[in-house]
Amino acid sequence: MINKWLFTRIDNSALLIFRVFFGFLIAAEAIGAIFTGWVRRTLVAPDFTFNFIGFEFLQPLPGNGMYYYFAVMGLFGLLVMVGYKYRWSMLGYTLLWAGAYFMQKSSYNNHYYLLFLLCILMTILPAAANFSLDAKLSPNQKRNWMPRWCLLIIIIQLWIVYTYASVAKWYPDWLSYDVPKNLMMARANYPIIGGILQEHWVHVCIAWFGILFDLLIIPALLWRKTRFVAFVISIFFHLFNSIVFQIGIFPYLSLAFTVFFFSREKIHHIFMKHKPFYDKNEIVIPSYKKPLLVALTIWFCLQIILPLRHWFIPGDVLWTEEGHRLSWRMMLRGRSGITNFYIVDKNDPSDRRTIVNKLKYVTQKQVNSLNTKPDFMWQFAQRLHKIYEAEGKDIAVYVKSRVSVNGKKRKVLIDPDVDLASVPWNHFKTNPWVIKYTE
Repeated sequence: MINKWLFTRIDNSALLIFRVFFGFLIAAEAIGAIFTGWVRRTLVAPDFTFNFIGFEFLQPLPGNGMYYYFAVMGLFGLLVMVGYKYRWSMLGYTLLWAGAYFMQKSSYNNHYYLLFLLCILMTILPAAANFSLDAKLSPNQKRNWMPRWCLLIIIIQLWIVYTYASVAKWYPDWLSYDVPKNLMMARANYPIIGGILQEHWVHVCIAWFGILFDLLIIPALLWRKTRFVAFVISIFFHLFNSIVFQIGIFPYLSLAFTVFFFSREKIHHIFMKHKPFYDKNEIVIPSYKKPLLVALTIWFCLQIILPLRHWFIPGDVLWTEEGHRLSWRMMLRGRSGITNFYIVDKNDPSDRRTIVNKLKYVTQKQVNSLNTKPDFMWQFAQRLHKIYEAEGKDIAVYVKSRVSVNGKKRKVLIDPDVDLASVPWNHFKTNPWVIKYTE
């Protein structure tokens, strides 16, 4: 049975046309990041970036280096689109995107993580076996088929993402419509639709539509009887997200995924009439069966386990942020806070505390996260310690932080008596200096 499911050869039109869409979109993402000012705000303007902890070696290139970095990414995306040196082009984009992703988190977005995962998967898929420059230059490598596992891994990956995104919304602040309300309040100044977005019925629709769409869209696309209706709803949902939340390529990438759900005959008829349709459906067991099964098992176990890890860390993830990233917890909370850092010279017998001017070291964009997120605070304390250490001083760094989640009353987030410059960061368990509340 597993051989039939994974190794039956099926028509590859869906993967070929998705490669074209995917290449165009990732090129647009890279080039758009330059022209919209994202690269400047996020990677050029700051003196240093808040990287993923453990990736301190990843820092932006000096000068205009990051503009060239993203321009090369855009070129790789275009090469993926036309299918030239496909695997090398896809690998190049993947490595550069991974670098940009892990070197900063001031602009963290679950969609950036999803793109990273998709880039890895696309690197191993035979997406340039036809309808590509590679196939034109090497006709002996041209294929009209692909093993079914190439289709299944995309569908399973999407199913995991959407399901976790739905389940994460099953909590009081979302179900009481407070989170959708806060999200729409930030968009009150939008022309034409800004006022409509403040209506209570809109918040109710967003709350329940978000839960039900994420939970049901993959099964609805898989079932032939509901597929067309699901596709129409997808168009509305993703265009709404594009207009209201302005999240770049990702609504359009989500629509591009639908080519994997329609019948192979239909996709071939719409996009690939020039290519012979493959319908032999042979089962051919490849030599790489065992390593493939091992790799896919590890991959999907990680995809299932990572979003669950916060359940094994004390405290509410909405408050502590521990286990929030890589967990498909999309647009679930708003955080605001007032945070001050104090430096104490350990060689000063008066033990005098001096407040830190944060804007001397970070940009306003970075301050927004620095005021509310424990890992940013810890990293900033480490940064301050290194700066003063270079001046021959040994300092302690203390934090007074009061944070609000979803508009609730501000509470103390960090133990003010702990020197954050002297404590380690725990990746897989709680950091005891993050104060937990039981109510």
